Amino acid sequence: IARNAVVLPVGYEIVACNIPSQILEEADGRVAISFMNPYPVQSPLVLRARPFTAGPAPAVTSPVAAPPAADPSPAGVAMSRIRVGERAFQDREIVYFLLDPASHAFSLYHDYTERRPGTDKYLNIVRPGSTVSNPSARNLDTGETLQVETLTGDAIAKAGIDIGKAAPETEVVVIRFPAVKDGTSIRLRIEETYTDPARYGVVDGQLMWNRSFGRPRNDIVLPAGWRVTTSSIPATVSLTSEGRVRLAYVNPRPDSIEVFVKARPVAR
Repeated sequence: IARNAVVLPVGYEIVACNIPSQILEEADGRVAISFMNPYPVQSPLVLRARPFTAGPAPAVTSPVAAPPAADPSPAGVAMSRIRVGERAFQDREIVYFLLDPASHAFSLYHDYTERRPGTDKYLNIVRPGSTVSNPSARNLDTGETLQVETLTGDAIAKAGIDIGKAAPETEVVVIRFPAVKDGTSIRLRIEETYTDPARYGVVDGQLMWNRSFGRPRNDIVLPAGWRVTTSSIPATVSLTSEGRVRLAYVNPRPDSIEVFVKARPVAR
C-alpha cells in the first residue's frame, strides 16, 4: 500500500517506529502515524506503544515567537558553476537534547569529518535569535581537547575571521585544530548549549520545537517525562537507555527540512 496510517488507542504513546513517519495528534487526543511507501515492495512496519498517564500541565511561559526572517535567497548561479555533492557520503550528524522547555534551552553534539588540506578551524555561526553557551570540542581520533572561543560583532573581523558582514549581535564559535595534511582527516565533536525562545518552548501547555535541519542526519531527544504527539517531517522513533523518546530524521535531499515537533507531559 503506497499510503498508510495507524492510529493508536486512547491512552497510548508511541515509543518505537522503524519506518520514517509523520506523527499527528487526532482531535480526540489519540496519536497517529502516517507514511508513504515509494518502493515496489512491502514496508516492514514495526510500531510499539505503551500506556501513559497524563502529567501535570507545564508552567506557563512566554509564547514561542516567530523565528527571525531568513536571509533573502542569493542571486541565481550559472548552471556551469553548480556543484553536486554526494549526499549519502556526507557524515555530519547532530543530536539535540531538549532541556526543560520552560528554559527554551537545549544541548547538542555535532560530529563531522574535516578532509580539506590546510583547514585549521571550524566556524559555527549562531542563528539569529539564539544564544550559545558552554561550547567545547575534541578530536575524536585522538581524544584531544581543542581550543574554542566565542566571538561577537566586531571581534569577529578583528580576529581575522571572514564570515562576510557581521551584525553587532552576530556570534561565531571558533574551533581551532592542527591544519589537515594531504591524505588525512580529522573527526571532530562539537558540543554546545543553546537558548532559543523563538524556536523552542511551551505553548498552550505543550512542548513545541520549530527548527530547520540542513544536515543529512539529525536526531532530537525529548526531555524526560514527555511524549511525542506531532512531527511534521517523517521520523523513526526509539527510546534512549534512560527511557527518553528519540526522533531520528534522515534527509537524502540536498536541501533543508523544517521540523516542527509537539509533545505533552506524562506521569511516570
